[in-house]
Amino acid sequence: MNPELREHGRYRDYIQQAMSEPAMRTAIVHPCSVDALRSSLDARDQGILDPLLVGPERKIRSIAEAAGLSLAGIDLEPVEHSHAAACRAVELASQGKVQALMKGSLHTDELLSAVVASGSGLKTERRMSHAYIMDVPAYDKLLVVTDAAINIQPDLDQKRDICQNAIDLLRHLGVERPLVAVLAAVETVNSRMAATLDAAALTVMASRGQIQGAIVDGPLAFDNAINIEAAQAKLITSPVAGRADILLVPDLEAGNMLAKQLVYFAGADAAGLVLGARVPIILTSRADLPKVRLVSCALAKILARAYQARHMPD
Repeated sequence: MNPELREHGRYRDYIQQAMSEPAMRTAIVHPCSVDALRSSLDARDQGILDPLLVGPERKIRSIAEAAGLSLAGIDLEPVEHSHAAACRAVELASQGKVQALMKGSLHTDELLSAVVASGSGLKTERRMSHAYIMDVPAYDKLLVVTDAAINIQPDLDQKRDICQNAIDLLRHLGVERPLVAVLAAVETVNSRMAATLDAAALTVMASRGQIQGAIVDGPLAFDNAINIEAAQAKLITSPVAGRADILLVPDLEAGNMLAKQLVYFAGADAAGLVLGARVPIILTSRADLPKVRLVSCALAKILARAYQARHMPD
């Protein structure tokens, strides 16, 4: 993919907004790789994050030295291993000492298990979910794909939470009333295709106030959701068709394949966040470009500020 095609610019305002505010104290959980350390330092240098490295001190310093990265002025919370790093980072977040978590070089399950553990202080009544906030060159606005990383085969209640998490995210990012397309292989309800039944149910749930702050419609096939001509060709009348802000996928496999196809075939950038906890969780991939890692940090910072404002006394 030509790098020039990746200069889309739809993240620019969010990065500038994040840079205009004081750096956010963020626990970098087990940053035992060059990429994890460099990402936290880049975000620090841009004034987005104030990183606190949580992990085995000797190993972190050795990796930094080998890579020529200076940790001068960076605080480090020493723990023995990745599991301890996850637990300590969650503890710091529950105490209000950090406002976000950023995954380093530990497994996602290990970090999230600490977040949802009994007594962690970060678990909410909402199911946690992952959202790719994507800048796709062929689309005229940001596009959220969810869930493509955490919930493998979500049931209807879990899809409701996944949907609401994504809606709340976009509303915090300034999209007043997001348009949600609940995806399936077809745009009609078919009793033999569970995804279409869930989509129809979610559409009704939104109309009854069980999902709030957005317009939800489904089932919609991918082409109907993002291309108005495709919807018109099939005589689909929908306030969402061709204009979706959020693509709610049937399961993790569909979402993961869709997101990666948009990245590798369509030149999209894909920032990633975990939603539904009391603090945002920055989830990056080893394949992410530095710019995408920075955007994930910026979006988490905006989201954390919104969380803080919501819990401030009147």
